[in-house]
Amino acid sequence: MDQNMNSTKEGLISGSGAIQRKAYARVGLLGNPSDVYFGKTISFSLANFWASVTLEPSPHLIINPHPIHDLVQFDSLDHLVNRLQSEGYYGGVRLLMSICKLFHKHCKDNNINLSPGNFTLSYDTNIPRQAGLSGSSAIVCAALSCLLDFYKVRHLIKVEVRPNLILSAEKELGIVAGLQDRVAQVYGGLVHMDFSKENMDKLGHGIYTPMDISLLPPLHLIYAENPSDSGKVHSTIRQRWLNGDELVISSMKEVADIAAEGKSAILKKNYQKLAELMNRNFDLRRCMFGDECLGALNIEMVEVARRVGAASKFTGSGGAVVAFCPEGPPQVKRLEDECRKAGFSIQAIQVVPSCLNDVDLKTLSK
Repeated sequence: MDQNMNSTKEGLISGSGAIQRKAYARVGLLGNPSDVYFGKTISFSLANFWASVTLEPSPHLIINPHPIHDLVQFDSLDHLVNRLQSEGYYGGVRLLMSICKLFHKHCKDNNINLSPGNFTLSYDTNIPRQAGLSGSSAIVCAALSCLLDFYKVRHLIKVEVRPNLILSAEKELGIVAGLQDRVAQVYGGLVHMDFSKENMDKLGHGIYTPMDISLLPPLHLIYAENPSDSGKVHSTIRQRWLNGDELVISSMKEVADIAAEGKSAILKKNYQKLAELMNRNFDLRRCMFGDECLGALNIEMVEVARRVGAASKFTGSGGAVVAFCPEGPPQVKRLEDECRKAGFSIQAIQVVPSCLNDVDLKTLSK
């Protein structure tokens, strides 16, 4: 595990007084997309990819643009247009500014006094863009962790509340998302999440139950350079759900039930059941959203895995797939070969252990 997330001292950059924090990519293993529909999910943090944010005390408050992700200098008009078509308009600066604003508001609203002092924020990330791995929220999560330690208020902002704070910063920017990704990134490790309406109304957040990462079988990540807009995908389904569409409501309930069944299967190490649930989870999503919304390349990533008998589903809203080969290494080799033929990247998944330190644990509800 990256120990610089666990202690302020270990997160200091030697001799500079700067604080550096990491937050990792997220894989939705089961239950998604029911997290914004009062459902249940199981997710984990992915050690293969991460975002890091560095906070350094400075005379003025400065948000440094990233030299690649916040590019403002181009070789030509063609370069600018091609860049916008492939990367979009937005980098990480807006994310850092938004979490600073929402962190300040939360502290003010909750009578948490912040000591004076300015800082410079900068960030870096290797999380593939728009691959359904929660790259934006990783930047926000890492920045929040820096702010908690710079102002020494980690003990005053409960762990359960932090995902809401991160989500608020993203919603401020018009990003369509739910709590699942932020919970996985704040907690680290493997987490079962219950977002029942009763819990959300009563507590303002879900019930989050960490699970032992050693219970997971070997998993693989398949991804492609395939930008997708999950906001557009989610928007029509959300409206249908609000309108009482029976197919969407019943399907979302079954997706949530899959997470509950999955928790039991993982605890019992019933990996055949886990494979069945992963496949069913994707089939339900496909039924609800339709192939046009999901995209041909995204569907092909799932189908590549299924052609060799592996279980597979999206890690999020598309762009990457989590696959499980219940038959072991020979099946993994066949999957790797098929991915190469199809032009997809594949990596063995490394799961991040819990990111919570002793101070964090003391803030958890009993």
